[in-house]
Amino acid sequence: MNKIALTGIKPTGTPHIGNYFGAIKPAINLSKNPELDCYYFIADYHALNAIKDKEQLKQYTREVACTWLACGLDPKKIVFYKQSQVQEVTELNWLLSNVTSKGLMNRAHAYKAMVEKSLENGDDPDALVNMGLYNYPILMAADILLFNTKFVPVGLDQKQHVEMARDIAKAFNKRYGYTFVVPEELIQEDVATIYGADGRKMSKSYGNTLPLFCSEQELKKWVSAIKTDSSLPAEPKSTDCTVFKIYKLFASNEQADLMAEKYQKGISWADAKAELFNLMNSVLSPMREKYNYYINNYDEVEKILADGSKRAKVIAKETIKRARANMGLD
Repeated sequence: MNKIALTGIKPTGTPHIGNYFGAIKPAINLSKNPELDCYYFIADYHALNAIKDKEQLKQYTREVACTWLACGLDPKKIVFYKQSQVQEVTELNWLLSNVTSKGLMNRAHAYKAMVEKSLENGDDPDALVNMGLYNYPILMAADILLFNTKFVPVGLDQKQHVEMARDIAKAFNKRYGYTFVVPEELIQEDVATIYGADGRKMSKSYGNTLPLFCSEQELKKWVSAIKTDSSLPAEPKSTDCTVFKIYKLFASNEQADLMAEKYQKGISWADAKAELFNLMNSVLSPMREKYNYYINNYDEVEKILADGSKRAKVIAKETIKRARANMGLD
């Protein structure tokens, strides 16, 4: 019997290049493992902490769903669903809340960061904290434990989320008898840092992201704006630069090696950027076309999500039934 791998993405912004290489592409590659059953979801409940405008939340949810499909997710092979369409998530969230210590929640990185920010502002420590933020790790544990998840692919900065889910599962199993599979993090250590045009890590907080499916004109403008050094044409260029680092993300090993040779021979920055644009556009154009199709035919996407949620509920209902029975709620 295959083990289950699960991951989610929050609809808190328009998907960008960093999201693609940091989360979407690795997750889709993972789904090709014949020994795994993959459950991928849109974490719209989690997004409520950041997004307070309902139309904006709907728009971001549409963009995220269409992005996953455009990037190659196969809904016939993967259970692809929207978190809010599986009500068992919130029921399990409450059941788990009753075996989770406040001390564990106090150690959550997101909570501690918000407390620190409040103190820096001279406010009460919890001035910026709502209960959604505080209980966030429990909801995440519910996402994971509901589907008998064994592996959760995360970066090192998200490892704590899985550790907390594991602690909660163990506490519940100890008190009520074996109920949940104890999950493990699947660390994606080889995920490269994605750089923005300004040379810093691509991040919404820096305002230097590139929408994954922007137009060709916007893409060309963004590539042209990438910062470079003052080396002249015909002078060797360092491959330790933003232009080459981004090129390497999109290139095959052979393409990257050939481009490195051109850098050594003194390719001009204008030509290097032209090569980068052409490569990026050749990779993104087919996905952009699919994305635009799904955005303009969103009723098809809604049917895919509804079917995925129906499939997800099969395991979810079994898990809830087992947890309720073990707690004396049957």
